[in-house]
Amino acid sequence: MSKRILIVDDAAFMRMMIKDILSKNGFDVVGEAQDGVQAVELYNELTPDLVTMDITMPEMDGISALKKIRETNPNAKVIMCSAMGQQAMVIDAIQAGAKDFIVKPFQADRVIEAIQKALD
Repeated sequence: MSKRILIVDDAAFMRMMIKDILSKNGFDVVGEAQDGVQAVELYNELTPDLVTMDITMPEMDGISALKKIRETNPNAKVIMCSAMGQQAMVIDAIQAGAKDFIVKPFQADRVIEAIQKALD
């Protein structure tokens, strides 16, 4: 059975890029959110196997959304997505329970490697 993934990013273009990489590698993208509030709602509704979460978003940032998701499901698997130069935020995300992080612009093999590692 293919793994179910929720994509969270405020940029539609970035969501499309990740969705394309995941679909081509046999993953099932079950939902997309454009901010942290939507991410938490969709996570609870869809219960995906994994979430790719942008760090910098309006309404609620990715780290706050990660913490909220892990309050309801401590075993939630979340991979953070960050632009270059956000290393301090990446450290916060890992401390908050993120499984890994991928850097934009996305490299397909790195995205797949991070997701497979987190799902194992």
